[in-house]
Amino acid sequence: MGILLALIPALCWGSIGLISGRLGGTSYQQTLGMTAGAVLFGIFSLVYFHVQLSGIAMLVGIASGLCWAVGQFEQFQSMKFIGISRTVPISTGLQLAGTALAGVLLFHEWKTSTMVMTGTIAVIILIAGAALTSLRDKSAGVNSEHIEAGRGATAIAISTVGYILYTVIVNMSGLDSKLILFPQSIGMILGALIFILLSKENRKKVWHVATAKNVLTGLVWGIGNFFMFMAIPSVGLAISYSLAQCGIVISTFGSIWLLGEKKTNREMVYTVIGSLLVIAGGVTLGLMK
Repeated sequence: MGILLALIPALCWGSIGLISGRLGGTSYQQTLGMTAGAVLFGIFSLVYFHVQLSGIAMLVGIASGLCWAVGQFEQFQSMKFIGISRTVPISTGLQLAGTALAGVLLFHEWKTSTMVMTGTIAVIILIAGAALTSLRDKSAGVNSEHIEAGRGATAIAISTVGYILYTVIVNMSGLDSKLILFPQSIGMILGALIFILLSKENRKKVWHVATAKNVLTGLVWGIGNFFMFMAIPSVGLAISYSLAQCGIVISTFGSIWLLGEKKTNREMVYTVIGSLLVIAGGVTLGLMK
């Protein structure tokens, strides 16, 4: 059951880039709209589970949400710089490596030498697959994306740190995930508002119809986030987070087929092989339990 729960975030999170890309808007509009949707889902979880919030739960949740806001905003930025089909695989590979390492070093999730060996191989396969889907066909010539490559790499690096901390903070606290969902959404929208306040040119532009539309993105993310933390007690941080990231297959192919991102024939071969490796690595981690 834990494996099935961990696969729901893959479907939800794999669709986020496609939904936000279709709805449009700037990174600021997308982040604010998305976090507003997450707050709505957080309120629902608060009422549904009848949780009694404590000071520590609020502190941990808000801190986690702030880290997520950094991760998501910078990922949206990278999507603008180098495209969804390249951003998501690279970002996913780095997140998998960092989160798996945290799961092993901080929470000792892989207890035997066999688990360590199998888990290491699975993560290597996942990262190799993610890297392969982002490879570019050098014979295709130079295009305008090269101009934004540096900015995209910087955004992904910052995004990765934010995403890893957002999960690690919650798990280090040892709190029930039901207690975290609402305060986490508060931290997310606070983070989005901080980004907006720091950008003078986007303070007025953010109040736009695109922001309202992206509330849907936040609701989809909230569902995925809910089920990921539900899965962690059953399968652990490294496994649940790794399976959740298999949504890169949806993001990568969806951005090509639905959003019209261009790939050469050689790049499509890289993408197919890489996606198969991601699935293989994810299944291997899932079977470890």
